[in-house]
Amino acid sequence: MKHHAVLITVLFALTVSLVSVSAIFWEFYKLNHEQYIDHIFTKYTVITQIYREHQQRQSSDIMLAANLAVYNLEVIQDKEKRHEILSRGKILKRKGFKSFNTSLMISEKGMYTKNTVTNLRATMLQFKGTIYFHIETPSGDILIKDDELKPYSYLTILYTYATIFIIISLSFVLVLQKLRPLIRLRKKIAAYGKGNMNISFKTRSEDEIGLVANELEKARQKINNILESRTLFLRNLMHELKTPIAKGTIATQMLESPKQRERFSSIFKRLETLVNEFAMIEEVTSLEDKKDFSEYRLVDIIDGAIDMAMVERSSVTVKVPTDYKIQANYRLYTTAIKNMIDNAMKYATDAHITIVVNEAGELCFENKGECLKHPLQYYIEPFTKENPSKNSFGLGLYLVDSILKAHGQVLAHEYENGINRFIFA
Repeated sequence: MKHHAVLITVLFALTVSLVSVSAIFWEFYKLNHEQYIDHIFTKYTVITQIYREHQQRQSSDIMLAANLAVYNLEVIQDKEKRHEILSRGKILKRKGFKSFNTSLMISEKGMYTKNTVTNLRATMLQFKGTIYFHIETPSGDILIKDDELKPYSYLTILYTYATIFIIISLSFVLVLQKLRPLIRLRKKIAAYGKGNMNISFKTRSEDEIGLVANELEKARQKINNILESRTLFLRNLMHELKTPIAKGTIATQMLESPKQRERFSSIFKRLETLVNEFAMIEEVTSLEDKKDFSEYRLVDIIDGAIDMAMVERSSVTVKVPTDYKIQANYRLYTTAIKNMIDNAMKYATDAHITIVVNEAGELCFENKGECLKHPLQYYIEPFTKENPSKNSFGLGLYLVDSILKAHGQVLAHEYENGINRFIFA
């Protein structure tokens, strides 16, 4: 999820925007619809007044129809049609109210006014696209068709909502389209980080992402040039050093003094060792991928490391299952184990090392000796060593750490009961 945080944020913003717009339009629709119904419902007062006068005066139905026709109103007389409308019509609004009527009366005592209160109910219905008013009184009821009023239409609001919805959606689609180059750029950067040095970041786009990609391309070219120059320099340097070292070694054998011959042989041997370690470091740092990795039995790699270290088999105790296998570059991993054996032979108090696989499946190198005076990080730096008098350039643990990193592992150390334990974790 973290790898798609920008995309998720954009989609979240799109969802929130669309939901908010939908909620606003829905509330607006309900409010507008209610106001429209309230507005047209007011016509019931005119109908009620005409119908009440008709009842009071007991005028003819023809006169009632004529009075209603003035307002484009039509009385529904057909009983079947009335029943269908009243039973199947959609009730838009219904209101019960009291009607007050004042009339002048004459009695033996003289003239007086009479107030009459009548309970009425007005209902507005919609049936097949037509508005009807149903007026009910204690003495009867009437169903009236209104030819002038039209049912509420939501099409205008729907068109407006659809337009805004499409505009917002298209805007976010354009944003996502703009993010696609960023996704491709991320994948290219990941590929470059994994060792694909020839991948190109160059693009024709001139927006912000394009500018970043082109700057990355410039940086890639500079880094590649530096790496090529470094590799060429190291290889030429090692090649040029090997020739004088070989000549010096041969010339040393011609010296008459055994003491001088031994001294110069030691010097040239140390120089040769240094050149070989530099070559190994250069190989590890230039390892681009794991195509040279294969599956090997760990005991076979350890046997090869013991042979490379040229130590007595009795000095090394191996407690590793014979069926334990790892994916590794054989030569590099063998060199790492060989360096750990060399390190133990130099600093172990009993010149003995035990190689085991712990419960977590990690390879451990155990030897008796004093605890390290400094943290492990101090010793994996190049040209660092515990005892300057030892015959070493301080590249052993540095090389081990570099090889392990190429294999996706790290070097760890712990000290317990007089035992130094180095772990390939």
